[in-house]
Amino acid sequence: MANLNQKKYKAEDDYPDLSKHNNHMSKCMTPEIYAKLRDKITPSGYKLDQAMQTGVDNPGHPFIMTVGMVAGDEECYDVFADIFDPVISARHNGYKKTDKHKTDLNPANLKGGNFDEKYVLSSRVRTGRSIRGYTLPPFNTRGERRAVEKIVVKALNGLKDDLKGKYYPLMGMTDADQEKLIADHFLFDKPVSPLLTASGMARDWPDARGIWHNDNKTFLIWINEEDHTRVISMQKGGNMREVFERFCKGLNEVEKLMKADGHDFMWNEHLGFVLTCPSNLGTGLRGGVHVKIPHVSKHPKFDDVLTKMKLQKRGTGGVDTAAEGGIFDISNADRLGSSEVQQVQCVIDGVNLLIEMEKRLEAGKAIDDLIPK
Repeated sequence: MANLNQKKYKAEDDYPDLSKHNNHMSKCMTPEIYAKLRDKITPSGYKLDQAMQTGVDNPGHPFIMTVGMVAGDEECYDVFADIFDPVISARHNGYKKTDKHKTDLNPANLKGGNFDEKYVLSSRVRTGRSIRGYTLPPFNTRGERRAVEKIVVKALNGLKDDLKGKYYPLMGMTDADQEKLIADHFLFDKPVSPLLTASGMARDWPDARGIWHNDNKTFLIWINEEDHTRVISMQKGGNMREVFERFCKGLNEVEKLMKADGHDFMWNEHLGFVLTCPSNLGTGLRGGVHVKIPHVSKHPKFDDVLTKMKLQKRGTGGVDTAAEGGIFDISNADRLGSSEVQQVQCVIDGVNLLIEMEKRLEAGKAIDDLIPK
């Protein structure tokens, strides 16, 4: 909440020391922008200092360029546009205030997507969704968080057929359910990353947090973690097309059920789907596969190839983890300015090329002609 004594001090007295920081907020923030925005407040009561606190408390990260800001509500992106706009531009390849985002959740527009399972071990697509009219996890009250949980669970309980499932609230979870969710790698823990805790996302844990998954364990929703919802479609093997079809179907069905109950997702034609972290604006989508490429990954131009194909790599344990046995988590790098179909297509085309390169190298042949120019 706002400190009413702040008005006793000039903006220059409040300006943080960002001289040793290396995140997008610190690179874009100036004393002039801070002075202009410091005393502004969103309709729900969120202030600039709250939005940028995670970037002040966390100067940098050894492996990735962090954003250094979060949104406490949907209106943050307008009220504090003088800092959010340059941060968004820096994070999303020069995306401009006048640019319009594309949304396409029609899997019929996807080409290919069934990988060679000798190389692709699993496929996954995830995104986030926020419910309009409620503040976001860094700022929401206990009452709001519980209301979000009720809205989402009511919609999920209306899903049928292959999407039908069950909700497991973290509060009061039985040992048996906890062990089952851990065994399935579904359970999410209380945030310990200082990037999240400095933003206020671990408050009141585990109140109104939970996990829902369908009976087939291929469609999963996390409620009230970093976003109101985190939506995941996944399965073993290389059928990315099937994963994306379920992803689109599930999202569209949940949205339809929520709309029937008078609720909408946060979305606008400039930013696409609005989420807590500016890095996830647009589609919020990360489509990834665990792919075994021990030869390609040792090639000196591996990182350059990924960059040119707009892909990123992680270890299979997520960000900050090393690859084991030549198995990498390869996913799309872009979120904003291109559609869901375009981003998943980027993964399909890129992974197919990596597999072709791997086969060449296995046979002792050169791949120079396959490397993107």
